[in-house]
Amino acid sequence: MRRLPACTRPLFALALWLCVSGAWLSPPAAAQQQLSIKPVAEKKIKELPAGPLYWRIETFPTLAQARAAAGPAALAAEVSGKAWLFTLGPKGGATAGATRVAEIGPVPPLTAPEYLLRINHATGAPGAKTAVHSHPGSEAFYVLRGRLGQKTPHGISHADAGQAMNGHGADVPMEVFSSGTVDLDQLVMFVVDASRPFSSPAQLH
Repeated sequence: MRRLPACTRPLFALALWLCVSGAWLSPPAAAQQQLSIKPVAEKKIKELPAGPLYWRIETFPTLAQARAAAGPAALAAEVSGKAWLFTLGPKGGATAGATRVAEIGPVPPLTAPEYLLRINHATGAPGAKTAVHSHPGSEAFYVLRGRLGQKTPHGISHADAGQAMNGHGADVPMEVFSSGTVDLDQLVMFVVDASRPFSSPAQLH
């Protein structure tokens, strides 16, 4: 067997290590994955209900029933095989015929000429994340499966399946990511200033 010249042996060893370790590849796949985010319901309203406000999450047997029960500050959507009703209102409320799932709040106060209520459905494999961004209002999370992570200037928070996480106020930079060992499946509820862009690039320091 032909021996490599002594001067090339360190380079060959480095190349072999890079190949085995994967360091010769582009950035790891997990770092390139983005959460899949899909708006499933939204509406604009001129006034918010009297506060303090909470997001109430309920389910109905059918989407038609959820839509029929939706009030002025409520949104109905079908997500992950269930019919959901999301209502922004006072703490402790209930909708006739609904099954209560969670209540999240209080929602950080917001004053705007018009408000956008939106429900997003977000999914992603472990390691998937969003770009660093901010919203002109607040968001709240309810985790259906997996584990949610959120990084903000306040630190890193987590919520597991069946748990909720209340969001921060307007213009707080954040990164949201799938921090569990199985795919993340979550509902995200927004109340934001409808006169401003829904999402803007931001930086975390």
